Amino acid sequence: MTERMIEANSVELCSEPFGDPADPAILLVTGGGSSMLWWDERFCRMLADGGRFVLRYDHRDTGRSVTYEPGHPGYTGTDLVADAAGVLDAYGIAAAHVAGVSMGGALAQLLALDFPDRVLSLVLISTSLALRADRELPPPTSEFVEFVSTAAVDRSDADSVVEYLVDYCRVLAGGQRPFDENALRELARREVERAMDFTAARNHDLVDDDGRARPPLSEIAAPTLVMHGTADPMFPPAHGEALAEEIPGARLLLLKGAGHGVDPADWDSIVRAILEHTG
Repeated sequence: MTERMIEANSVELCSEPFGDPADPAILLVTGGGSSMLWWDERFCRMLADGGRFVLRYDHRDTGRSVTYEPGHPGYTGTDLVADAAGVLDAYGIAAAHVAGVSMGGALAQLLALDFPDRVLSLVLISTSLALRADRELPPPTSEFVEFVSTAAVDRSDADSVVEYLVDYCRVLAGGQRPFDENALRELARREVERAMDFTAARNHDLVDDDGRARPPLSEIAAPTLVMHGTADPMFPPAHGEALAEEIPGARLLLLKGAGHGVDPADWDSIVRAILEHTG
């Protein structure tokens, strides 16, 4: 399979399919400021080998998708949700299983509310409640907050951005497992070199919700699997626990020692859980 440019929600997005289109579809939605490369190709092929038609895509302002002037995103969070539905449209898929990580998990929740007939099931990884609920949740760890507030990076310099991404991923990893610096540096380098404009990814931090009224998360009807690392520094495990409590019938799988994201050390467990959940 190769990358394919598609028109989704009236914009041009870059996507890539894996597996047999006749198999049940899984749409992978990545996190904020990240292209589809963060859903590793080998991970995608593991799902495809399990009998799933896998789709990954670049958000606006990442990878080879439509790019806006840095500092001026021409879209809202609702547009990013509609983009996911647009990817399914482009491939002629009426409904799919949807897996989202971090911001992608929030978008997946909103997709299940905005387009319930398009979502067969949800897999929510390293994420939190997409809508406010009447509960207190713990803040990010002090290590995470310190890094975000003090890290120096020249956003106009590719090498500086690569090193920043490596350091950021080291913090996100949670500190309880070995960190493969070389692999992350290679991924960060590919991310920067492949992007139409690597400075535009920061636009995701500026995207606002359009204030659209939505029903609560308790209205999500799609069968839901929540997976969360016990060492996640951005969203401590209580976020995953709260999410599983808010969505009726949701199942929670805690990944011992895992940080924020999809660690190769957990691929076997995550793929097995997704295949079982989407079966």
